[in-house]
Amino acid sequence: MKTVNILAEFQNKWHNTYWFSRMLINNDKYGAIGKEPELLAMLASSLRVIARENKNDDTLDLQKQAIRNIIEGRYRKTTSKDNRIQLLLKELGEEIKTSDDMNVFILTCENVMLPLHQAITNIPSTDREFALNIAKSYLDVQGEQGLAQVISLWDDLGVKGCLTAERTEIVRAFTTLRILLTKDQSFSEEDRDIILTAFTQEFERRAAQKRKKRAGGSLEDVTDFILGYYKIKRAQAPAHFQADLEVDNWVKTKDGWLIGISCKRTLRERWKNVSSSTEIYNRFKVKHIFHVVTFDEDLSDDKLTILGEQRQVFYLPDNSRRLQYALAHVGLKNYVRPISQLIRDLKEQVK
Repeated sequence: MKTVNILAEFQNKWHNTYWFSRMLINNDKYGAIGKEPELLAMLASSLRVIARENKNDDTLDLQKQAIRNIIEGRYRKTTSKDNRIQLLLKELGEEIKTSDDMNVFILTCENVMLPLHQAITNIPSTDREFALNIAKSYLDVQGEQGLAQVISLWDDLGVKGCLTAERTEIVRAFTTLRILLTKDQSFSEEDRDIILTAFTQEFERRAAQKRKKRAGGSLEDVTDFILGYYKIKRAQAPAHFQADLEVDNWVKTKDGWLIGISCKRTLRERWKNVSSSTEIYNRFKVKHIFHVVTFDEDLSDDKLTILGEQRQVFYLPDNSRRLQYALAHVGLKNYVRPISQLIRDLKEQVK
């Protein structure tokens, strides 16, 4: 492509659709006024009314003053944003030089930012709800035999559910915007492509931020769900218990002792920190620590032996190669059990 053509492509006014959307949503620099749909709607409708009703040559000046008045009026009492709001108004004034620029700004507010706000709002803020609903279905149908499947799929269930919701929202919003742009004959094919890609780019950026916030509700949640599903009462952790253990839940046994339950993918890099002396267990009346491990190939014989001797039991996937090996090993068989046996063992201890 010739240099002249490249420059012409990037001089297309609709490229500002993306940059206006970034300005409107940027909090650190401009105050993120784009997070307020009512304000955006007021801006867009006011600017359109001025363009339609004013017959003089000062339409652009009136519109720019309206932007200032509306935004300053909204944030008059929010003094913490004064500097950012004034910077936004200054730079918007510099970017909006013509009526075409103003039309790009209006479209950005009305047809990009508002649908984006609604689409992002509709995306779940947590994976947990998806995981809970699907996991419950597994246990309803498969019973305790479904435990291993629920635990191994826990993270994926939530992630896939939320990503499916993301896809639904972007397809809906993208389709609506595409239809609107297609019906308006003033938009060229290149114009439409620029606006639609700006919308998609900003959607993905903001959806990715929401994904980061959702991350972290991982396998620690699954034990809480499973105990609740089977109505096994949870107990408080022993006071001042300082052993190097990450325990997700505790249950009290019928003889007054405690069992700690930990669900992790692997003990690969921290297994030495999981060890504690049986003397400490006795002092705090800890009967066992049950580890539910979904990826067990790194569970060496040494790990199983050292931790097993400290009353730690490993629940491994029922079809696990390591489980079958350990069950057939005279020195390891007492330290491993299939995941499907977890609830049966807990019920025997708490009744």
